[in-house]
Amino acid sequence: MSALPGSRRKHLLNNYWLSSMANKSKVGGKSNKRNVRPAKTQSRRPGRQSEMTPQPVSIVPGVPGSGRLAGKVALITGGDSGIGRAVALHFAREGANVAIVYLSEMKDAEETKLGVEEHGAKCLLLKGDVGREAFCKRSIDQCVSKLGRLDILVNNAAEQHPKESLDEIDEKQLTSTFRTNIFSMFYLSKAAIPHLKKSPETSIINTTSVTAYRGHETLLDYSATKGAIVSFTRSLSQVLAKDGIRVNAVAPGPIWTPLIPSTFPAEKVASFGTDTPLGRAGQPWEAATSYVFLASAESSYITGQVIHPNGGEIING
Repeated sequence: MSALPGSRRKHLLNNYWLSSMANKSKVGGKSNKRNVRPAKTQSRRPGRQSEMTPQPVSIVPGVPGSGRLAGKVALITGGDSGIGRAVALHFAREGANVAIVYLSEMKDAEETKLGVEEHGAKCLLLKGDVGREAFCKRSIDQCVSKLGRLDILVNNAAEQHPKESLDEIDEKQLTSTFRTNIFSMFYLSKAAIPHLKKSPETSIINTTSVTAYRGHETLLDYSATKGAIVSFTRSLSQVLAKDGIRVNAVAPGPIWTPLIPSTFPAEKVASFGTDTPLGRAGQPWEAATSYVFLASAESSYITGQVIHPNGGEIING
């Protein structure tokens, strides 16, 4: 793999260590909820990773891959930034070529593509709305046409719109949230399955959330879609077991991604994640390793399950 420039490597490592140590002091078994980053928001949605302060850590530089995904091709929705970018970089480091689906964030997508290529992998950028079935089918077809096959589908794209009451959630928001977060998984999986059946070792990985299990007072519709994703994952795993296609999910807790400064108010951005047992938000790379595990042969006897990188919150289910 190509080495990152010294200044870039130092910047990422500094962010990594700072984020790992931030706000670990606790009182009475609970984290001190205090400001650990600038109270800076973004007005555009989806958010831009290039505009975040501090920058999320997508991958820890200098750690070699071991070829766990060598020769495979993955399609990742929401792959331009956040957890999606981290998954793309980790997959590339393990030898996979990747197709990245993104809505409109060209600068972030191009940076992710550059990062994938630095690991010696190919990267295909696919711009469009995953809430539209025709685009989802076209994306799968283009991935197979350009990269030759499809072994791994990562359904990761999501949107959220915090509201203080149910009355504030109108039909437009409700429909958009469900289209992006769960309808897209039906569309993409349906289009991908015929291609996945041709590969001897395939996997579908869906991004759900800790909110699927405990809810969230200002993310009612978002939490509902994440609960649906858990049921979708479990049900689809049963449907596809006979075909040798494993279906699992990852339920991240508070991870520092563009979704946070673009949807939450400044005071919540500043203290985001400090109420977890570990006392801090996670970095995207800390979630991405779960996807690598679920995509690799190391999880060959696992299907219909959910992994919880959430900073220590106990989840039953």
